[in-house]
Amino acid sequence: MPSTALGEFVGTLVLILLGNGVVAGVLLEKSKANGAGWIAITAGWAFAVLCGVLVSVALGAPGELNPAITFANVLFGTRGVADAMWHIGAQMSGAIAGSVLVWLHYLNHWGLTRDQDAVLACFCTAPAVRRAMPNLISEVIATMVLVMVASAIGTRAVAGAAPATNLGPALVGALVWGIGLSLGGPTGYAINPARDLGPRIAHAILPIAGKGGNDWGYAWIPVVGPLAGGALAALLWSALSVAKGVPQ
Repeated sequence: MPSTALGEFVGTLVLILLGNGVVAGVLLEKSKANGAGWIAITAGWAFAVLCGVLVSVALGAPGELNPAITFANVLFGTRGVADAMWHIGAQMSGAIAGSVLVWLHYLNHWGLTRDQDAVLACFCTAPAVRRAMPNLISEVIATMVLVMVASAIGTRAVAGAAPATNLGPALVGALVWGIGLSLGGPTGYAINPARDLGPRIAHAILPIAGKGGNDWGYAWIPVVGPLAGGALAALLWSALSVAKGVPQ
């Protein structure tokens, strides 16, 4: 196991704890944040990304926290396949562990919330309008933006360093905030297979009061869409960088 796997595990745990934590705060009954809305959720996820990346990097990991980014890095040639598999396993495990902590933190509120869809949303995403192909396309596009802009942040052309000195995690957090505000409406912007599948598994196995189903019929979209979007972005960015001589 590479030493970086621990940082990917802990960073993803923090990401999910804070990210799904804000969703739970907004949606669960009797929470003081109940009804705070989409702006609060997108901001909370942005800060969750910032905190998760900081923790991961401090523990010696790259702060990928996302199988789509790990897969893109394999295509970029900056991550070996064996390391990538360890990272993805750590990310999935961290996402499940973070979801367990969200469940414990809001333990008083699950039984008070009668809306089973709201309870599921505290763990994983669902589309606003359920149509498989448009939903898949939305996840592909949003993840392409994530990987391409994150790649731009990591170039020497940004802020004069590679990555952008200490601004990298904050810039990625701002990127995720922008994606949520601009592109998150159709599907809830999973843009991360571990972020969706790990918590969905946790929802399935945890004894959550009054929970409904796990929507497994939709679950493949926030896995396949981000992986495809990350791969397309990696190939496109590599081609553009070579064509334009972008410093990496």
